[in-house]
Amino acid sequence: MSLVVQCLILATVLSVVIAALVYRSGALTSLANSVSAIGLTIPSFALIGLLIAPFGFGVTPAVIVVTFFAALPILRNAVVGLTGIDKAVIESARGIGMSRFRTLVQVELPMAWPVILAGIRVSAQMVMGIAAITAYALGPGLGGFIFSGLSRLGGANSLESVITGVVAVIILALILDLLLVGLGRITTPRGIRV
Repeated sequence: MSLVVQCLILATVLSVVIAALVYRSGALTSLANSVSAIGLTIPSFALIGLLIAPFGFGVTPAVIVVTFFAALPILRNAVVGLTGIDKAVIESARGIGMSRFRTLVQVELPMAWPVILAGIRVSAQMVMGIAAITAYALGPGLGGFIFSGLSRLGGANSLESVITGVVAVIILALILDLLLVGLGRITTPRGIRV
């Protein structure tokens, strides 16, 4: 779970920065959305295999793969959240003398935060399963139960090993989602809570 949480934080920072750089340009926004859509079609297991060649077995390919897949829904939601803000609100902020950067940080990002957080929650659910698959490159972990069971299919306790890994991944994903719901309650301004 620590791999997922750390990669989610990294993916959120990267995605919000990229979204902040592209959301004012229609062409760049379309490019970001296309990259997100295409990226989600890449099989995670194949990407791990490709990364093992240059980086070898260990933490590095697992972090790259989990962060990559975590960033895709967050980037899409961040772009949608930032472009969906009423232009009159932005004009009002600029009208009272706020700089472009201050408007982004103090007005636009807080207003887009609920949409960004929804993307983070989707990412958390999705990459929990992908993190289990990265056990192929990382070694022990919940994915270790799954791979161990699959490699011994038909043998003693192989099915129980797979089920243990899968159920543990689901439970951890639900716990992480509850934590993110709590984060949303704490960090979303009361006036824009749904």
